[in-house]
Amino acid sequence: MHIPYAGLAVVAALSLAACSQKTEEHATAAADQAGAATASAAHDTVVNADAAAANTAAAVDNAADNTAAAAGTAARKADAAADAAAKTH
Repeated sequence: MHIPYAGLAVVAALSLAACSQKTEEHATAAADQAGAATASAAHDTVVNADAAAANTAAAVDNAADNTAAAAGTAARKADAAADAAAKTH
C-alpha cells in the first residue's frame, strides 16, 4: 500500500516542479513588463515636461508682447491727453 502513495508523491512533486518553473517564467515576464512600463512612463513624463516648458515660455513671451503693446497704447493716450490739455489752455 505504500507504493501507490510513493508514486503519488513523485507525481505531485513533479507537478509542483513544473508549476514552479511556469510560475517563475510568468514572474520574470511580469517583471520585464513592469520595467518596460516604468521606462515608458518616465519617457512620457520627460516629453510632457518639455512640452509644458515650451508652452510656458510661449505664454511668457506672449504676455511680454501684450504688456509692451499695452504700455505703448497707454503712452500714446497720455500724449494725446497732454496735447489736448495744452490746446485748451
